[in-house]
Amino acid sequence: MINIQKYVQAESLEEAYQLNQKRSARILGGMLWLKMSDNTVGTAVDLCRLGLDTIEETEEAFSIGAMTSLRQMELHQGLNRYTRGMAARSLGDIVGVQFRNMATVGGSVWGRFGFSDVLTFLLSLDTWVELYKGGLMPLETFVFLKRDNDLLVRIHIRKKPGVFVYQAMRNQRTDFPVLTCALSCVQGEYRAVIGARPGKAMVLGDEEGLLAEGISQESAQAFAAYAANRTPTGTNLRGSAAYRTHLAEVLLRRNLLELGGMQKWN
Repeated sequence: MINIQKYVQAESLEEAYQLNQKRSARILGGMLWLKMSDNTVGTAVDLCRLGLDTIEETEEAFSIGAMTSLRQMELHQGLNRYTRGMAARSLGDIVGVQFRNMATVGGSVWGRFGFSDVLTFLLSLDTWVELYKGGLMPLETFVFLKRDNDLLVRIHIRKKPGVFVYQAMRNQRTDFPVLTCALSCVQGEYRAVIGARPGKAMVLGDEEGLLAEGISQESAQAFAAYAANRTPTGTNLRGSAAYRTHLAEVLLRRNLLELGGMQKWN
């Protein structure tokens, strides 16, 4: 059980940052994973007063505050319109509605969890993170940074013409995924993301040009096999490494064929 000694609602990002420099401090999001830990938090810092719980849309991008709930993202019309429903599809099986009403995008991204549907989904887009001190950087770079005491302020998704698809395998609905798989084609560039390996999601491109002539049954199978063979997998209670490698090939092939059908109707 977690033991919180002091609780503070920060009045500014600077106050939150300074409080978070202490080793015993923790930033609160939805408190859905943190509360399950068995430790003592000296100062729990809540960002709820800082206006970071909104999604702002412009012609160029979406700006998503770190305290925005997963449910807000799931239901956002603009985000689903841009991603062809991929936002709702990728988030809709995360535990349940009550959970998604409390879980925050900031907590999901900062945690960089291996099982994260959120990370897999966002990595398939042109996504950037905004850190209070670290500034803007691509999500793909942020994922592999060592954790520090900075603050994640916002997530930025830059709008570029493209098509997007998502699939995940679960042993039962609302369980943690056995494997997640997102695919996008943005301005002619294919981007496959495979997560819950059970490691954190990784990005693969079409370096071999297997999809250069478009998506067919043959090219989809070839790229799916290529990507699956280059994706390290492991074993845990939800599945073996060999099973995950097989799933990666199957889900990616299905995503490619679905995406190919969407391209034809553009």
